[in-house]
Amino acid sequence: MYKTISNEIIRSINSKSNLLNIITDENEELTVRQWVEKYRNVVPPKDILWLLCRTKFLSDKDLRLFAVWCAREALKLITDPDERSVEACNVAEKFANSEATKEELDAADDAAYAVVTSAKSAYYTASTDYAAYYAPYTAAYAAAYAANFSHIFYAYVAVDYAVEVAYCNAISDRDAVRTAQVDKLLTYFD
Repeated sequence: MYKTISNEIIRSINSKSNLLNIITDENEELTVRQWVEKYRNVVPPKDILWLLCRTKFLSDKDLRLFAVWCAREALKLITDPDERSVEACNVAEKFANSEATKEELDAADDAAYAVVTSAKSAYYTASTDYAAYYAPYTAAYAAAYAANFSHIFYAYVAVDYAVEVAYCNAISDRDAVRTAQVDKLLTYFD
């Protein structure tokens, strides 16, 4: 795992990354924390999350725990969240800590996707007040993606769905939510 960030590392992830236009010092190599602190006012929080939500920087366990944290933050914003979504987060956290089996995780994931399906149906058939249906739909997705971690990209997707829930509930703008997520993500690099 990378403990530092440099243009070479960014290029190895995506040779056409916009970050390469921002960080012009080809010889600069900073710890993850130093890099984020130096560039967080220049690099959008979404791009910082995009860069760090991968196994090049974090273990599967930490990525799953971060996705679970984001999903829980989203579920806090939903009035009466579906218990299956909450349980998906609980089981995903237990699985990350080796306290649940893959079978238990798969069952929680299936239940979470059932919530997504019903929330999606409610959202698409709503005749008015789409936001009232979109927030539960996206919160359910955040929980489901936190549980279904078959692809590392799902951590970033869980993060993004959590952002949408806060935005739908007029809690904050997307960048403010992502900034809070970056702050949480940095705790994994202490």
